[in-house]
Amino acid sequence: MLNEFESNLDNEQESNSTLYAVAMESIKKYIKIYLDLAKETKGFAVVEVQHIQTYEHKLIILAGISSNLDAVKVSAEAVVQEWERRQALIFDVEKSVTQGVYLKMREVAGEMITQLRQSTNDFQDLDVNYIQQNPQMLPILQRLANIRSKSELKKQIGSVSDNSISKTASEKLLNLIKREQSKKNLEDNAILQSIEPTLEGIVRDLVGRVLLESIVMAALDEAQIPYKKESQYKSLKGVLYDFRADFVIPDENHPKAFIEVRKSSSRHASLYAKDKMFSAINWKGRHKDILAILIVDGEWTEETLRVMANVFDYVVPIKTVSTVVNSISQYLHGDKSKLKWLIDFSIKPANE
Repeated sequence: MLNEFESNLDNEQESNSTLYAVAMESIKKYIKIYLDLAKETKGFAVVEVQHIQTYEHKLIILAGISSNLDAVKVSAEAVVQEWERRQALIFDVEKSVTQGVYLKMREVAGEMITQLRQSTNDFQDLDVNYIQQNPQMLPILQRLANIRSKSELKKQIGSVSDNSISKTASEKLLNLIKREQSKKNLEDNAILQSIEPTLEGIVRDLVGRVLLESIVMAALDEAQIPYKKESQYKSLKGVLYDFRADFVIPDENHPKAFIEVRKSSSRHASLYAKDKMFSAINWKGRHKDILAILIVDGEWTEETLRVMANVFDYVVPIKTVSTVVNSISQYLHGDKSKLKWLIDFSIKPANE
């Protein structure tokens, strides 16, 4: 399920008081800390006490290795020991970055519930004007009305968002809340628990739209490599079809490299691999000197990674993105040894 209160990431008018905005700000913060920490630890290959200076550092490392240790209480030395004893585990980039986002969202959601109680006399003085003037409270108000999904919300009160609720929708929502409040009086913890699916939806949306590509962008920016994101150009020409890669370097008119970023599960690895390999063959078949890079995360099978490495010049995990970016930089400066595969792929009329 995508975020029920999905916002346009390029919309600068979005209220900074919504849970989505809180999550966006938080994930950007943790992405930056993660990137700095990944650089210091050589992609989390060597983690030492000197690398762990803050609570956020502890949280990122512990979440990445799926540890239950409390980042607030544990020492830097204990974090290093925990990392040493769990090195066989694949470092989970998504968990390492989003754990802090979840904690921040739950904290803010709790504050919003407290504010709502105080402003409405424990929900007793909740009125249409308050709902209309405080659309950021929609995730909580929805749960108070016992509406469990976006489709049900739209069916019951119409199209609304945590940026805007019309007067008519506010009236309908208020009536639903009053009906439910007559049945039970929820405690704060119960309300917070009930909005957990909304928090999960927001994070999943941001992971899909922000996390992995933001890590790649940050690495490219740091190396001062020019590029265009998928949304910034029309297409990259191929042998069979023109399509867009996640990143093209420096641009679609004079491409020297392209980057595809893909998170997978073991269930879908084979399907994703076929799709990505065909794209690489399509582009490398037309552009003989283009560098093909695939950056992966998640549960890829060993076989699919091996096969894709026979087409892509580089197949690397997201945590080592800085290393492959250095290779791209060297290639742009004339190091032709970075190009591993040449693909001769063309289609001609049979009578030629």
